[in-house]
Amino acid sequence: MKTLFNLLRVKQWSKNLLIFAALIFTGNVFNPPLLLKTFLGFLLFCTTASGLYILNDLRDRNEDKLHPDKKSRPIASGKINSVVAMLISGLLLISSLPLSLLLGMNFFTILAIYAVMTMLYTLKLKHVVILDVFVLSSGFVLRAASGAYIINAPISPWFLICTTLGALFLALAKRRYEMVSIENASKHRKILLEYSVPLLDEMISVVTSSTVVAYSLYAFTSETASKHHYLMLTIPFVLYGIFRYLYLIHKKNMGGSPEMVLIKDKPLLINIVLYAAACILIVYLQK
Repeated sequence: MKTLFNLLRVKQWSKNLLIFAALIFTGNVFNPPLLLKTFLGFLLFCTTASGLYILNDLRDRNEDKLHPDKKSRPIASGKINSVVAMLISGLLLISSLPLSLLLGMNFFTILAIYAVMTMLYTLKLKHVVILDVFVLSSGFVLRAASGAYIINAPISPWFLICTTLGALFLALAKRRYEMVSIENASKHRKILLEYSVPLLDEMISVVTSSTVVAYSLYAFTSETASKHHYLMLTIPFVLYGIFRYLYLIHKKNMGGSPEMVLIKDKPLLINIVLYAAACILIVYLQK
């Protein structure tokens, strides 16, 4: 069971929690029908992502054997046969995509775009400098947008901008971690030959500043902020989260796996829980 969970990368399902963001900011957390639909969307995104993770691991199994952490993955380590892994991947994808139609054509379209984009990333786009991090970050944007489409909520441009910048921050941090932490990193991921630590630090700096400004504008001037004036009080949580993540990148040599950082770093986890609680309280108390 543990090997199967590792194959499906269950720990990375935490990324899909972003689907619930639209539910929170539209004040529908306690709306049972919409909550159920969003939860089903979360499960379908998880199973689709797991099917795609398996395809990626099948293609990268030789490179993963050279990685200090990924070499223990079920396919790279030989714990799961490639044919069995392919069958599991096919079953997940064949079942998840048709079922997503139950939540609407828009959700199905986003899930299909995510699947095609991820396959293209696995086959080619991961080897295209700069575009590779944009593709990684776009997965987070699609998750956020899918949550809005599930409940038929309008998508705020500010919400998409903040999500895009935050996702770019995480993707660039992942590349930096690979550069500084893995011996002969380019053998594991050839695209790293196109990057350098100073270049990544500059890009992270630009994205970090842009994220702070974009979220601050969202909290003051967006349509959501016009209805919930105290949303500006969540800015300190965002600032602390970004600064804490930067601290972990530069001083603790973390950042290779956002979901693992979230699990291992209690201050960051507490900050995220407090941020979510603050958003819910502000949205519901000012209805």
